[in-house]
Amino acid sequence: MESNTDPNKPKRVFINDVDEFSSRNIAKFLSRCEAGKTFEEEEEGEEASEEPSVRFQVVGTVSSSACGEETAFLRELYVSPTRDDLFQLLLECDVVVYNVSESSSPQQVDEASWAVTALHEAAESFKAQKMFILVSSVMGWASTAPKDPSNKDELPSDVEFWKRRPHPRFKSLNTLEKVVIRLSKMSKLKCYVVAAGLQYGLEENIFHYFFKVSWMLETPEVPVFGQGTNHIPTIHVFDLGGVIQNIIQLKPKSKYFLAVDKSKDTLESIVESISDVLGFGRVCRLSMEEAVAMKALKPQETDRLSIDLHLDAANVNRLLSLNWRCQSGLVQNMESMVQEFKDSRQLQPIRICLLGPPAVGKSTVAEMICKHYKIHRISTGKIIKEKISQLKETLFRSQTGYFSAEAAAAAQEELEKINQSMESSQGHLTEGQVFKILQDKLNSKPCRNQGFVLDGLPETFSQASMLFSTEDTESRDSDVESRAPGYNKIITPDYVFSLEASDDFLTERVRDLPQGGAEEAQLEQDELLSRLSRYRRLQEAEETVLDFFDFREIHSEHIELSADDPEYVGVVKRITEVVGLPKNYSRSFEEHKEGDPLKKEAERRQVLAAERRRRKEAALAEMAAQHEAWHRGMQEVQRQEKERLEAAALPLRIYLMEFVVPTITEAMTQCCALKPDDPVDFLAEFLLKNEEE
Repeated sequence: MESNTDPNKPKRVFINDVDEFSSRNIAKFLSRCEAGKTFEEEEEGEEASEEPSVRFQVVGTVSSSACGEETAFLRELYVSPTRDDLFQLLLECDVVVYNVSESSSPQQVDEASWAVTALHEAAESFKAQKMFILVSSVMGWASTAPKDPSNKDELPSDVEFWKRRPHPRFKSLNTLEKVVIRLSKMSKLKCYVVAAGLQYGLEENIFHYFFKVSWMLETPEVPVFGQGTNHIPTIHVFDLGGVIQNIIQLKPKSKYFLAVDKSKDTLESIVESISDVLGFGRVCRLSMEEAVAMKALKPQETDRLSIDLHLDAANVNRLLSLNWRCQSGLVQNMESMVQEFKDSRQLQPIRICLLGPPAVGKSTVAEMICKHYKIHRISTGKIIKEKISQLKETLFRSQTGYFSAEAAAAAQEELEKINQSMESSQGHLTEGQVFKILQDKLNSKPCRNQGFVLDGLPETFSQASMLFSTEDTESRDSDVESRAPGYNKIITPDYVFSLEASDDFLTERVRDLPQGGAEEAQLEQDELLSRLSRYRRLQEAEETVLDFFDFREIHSEHIELSADDPEYVGVVKRITEVVGLPKNYSRSFEEHKEGDPLKKEAERRQVLAAERRRRKEAALAEMAAQHEAWHRGMQEVQRQEKERLEAAALPLRIYLMEFVVPTITEAMTQCCALKPDDPVDFLAEFLLKNEEE
């Protein structure tokens, strides 16, 4: 099957290794683009032209069949085809894109070289012109000297691509590029080289570690590996897809393109920006060797992140009509890149409000939910202690210059206000102070990234209004006709659960608590009755805390406690059924390819269960065989015993037949003939008479 010559038919595009980050997203980009229309225009939903739309039909190869829905955008998918099958597949395509920009492994480079050479040799038989695009890497420029070291504006350019010098460990890329450029003179096979910068965007790849560490917030500082002052040429992976799309459509005369944005970001500025938007905003320095030792980066990734290069993508800017997604680079577009990262990895905070009467077990259930979803439990006492500890730490660390003098002064002022309020109110803060601390906590990065469980807060409608209501129009629903009152969607819970139980049930439960435990939880008899009475009054108010959520179409789930569920297993099960699966951090694509640990554990359990079944069946079979052998043995014993008894009884039978049976037979015959009144007496007299004779 040859490539089509009809300009209105979809162009068939081949892309290798679509299970890798770069090829997958380039294929996704092209599959959603119409020929002659950009991906952005597709997303914006612009009206289609009167002419029939022509889309790219993307086919690709993968190294594993376990790709599932991640390659659903492909027209056809081939798993590790042989070279003969692969060559036939290439002949069926109008455009062949070979991407070696990510791994540049010897196998990939060798396959790309074979592919372009094989197509070149078969070019005379093509019915229509084909195109071969090699997606290479800027690592082929890593050792290129600047045009004029004294003039920083004179940058190496793809106009003079023959002056490039590769990184010592990426010389094979340079050799492959030369092969493609040399074969580009064939009229029926147009060849292009695209040297891509380090790619970012969507679920992230080479910068994934920094996004992940920042989002998880497990350490206060995000590491910058190496000096961090090196300038890294980068490009959004969809902008790279746009470059390839333009080359396919425009067929430019130049054969070499540097695909890099206009940023001049250093590694340090990139990591600082990621940490500032997604994490705590602080960085530390570690060596590249430490990055490899702690498995944060692979050795080849350290080479890429160590590149220090400014490049001028003159051919892209001069010859292509690219609708840039991030022309100014990663740092300038960090807010949108973080949102892309969250959306691509489905990182959604889980925000839960858990309400109920005292002694119902809210804190216990909250801890269980937080452990299940890896989110943060928020209670009044806990956040006040955390706030005081945080202010004291700020004051202490400001002495070493870790925090600025302004931050220290603000912390000192807030700490003094808290202390004064607690001294004048017997250890309590005002409601305004408490809810200011609570709002700060809900707006903190951990709660905004992962989520939280509000343990028994808020208690009243007014408290909920103070905490969640906002006049910010951006936080309101986009539907202008919606009557739901405005609220701060960033910190307002998405799920509200009300645990319910009768006063008698709760009182009985508290009686079973140890004395010390009841006192610590302020659940002594009088205290409990007072708190229960207050809770019931609040529930009978004209507007309750549940009404606040109902008015905003956040409807609560009521869960009745049972004496049969003392460990709250049923309660937590019900909550997790409503909330669903955890929506926090998913694994990287490399981790995904290695396999789902939960799936692996399930498979391991299945293997063990199958092994246990096999052993059980083998044991049962052995027992059955033993029983059969025992049964056969018993039958043999019975047969032998029967023969023995028969043999032992033979002399007695002979004796009876010779001396007893004839006389008895004669007596019985006469008895039957005469039919005496007393047959027994007759038989006795007959035998006695016979004995005398």
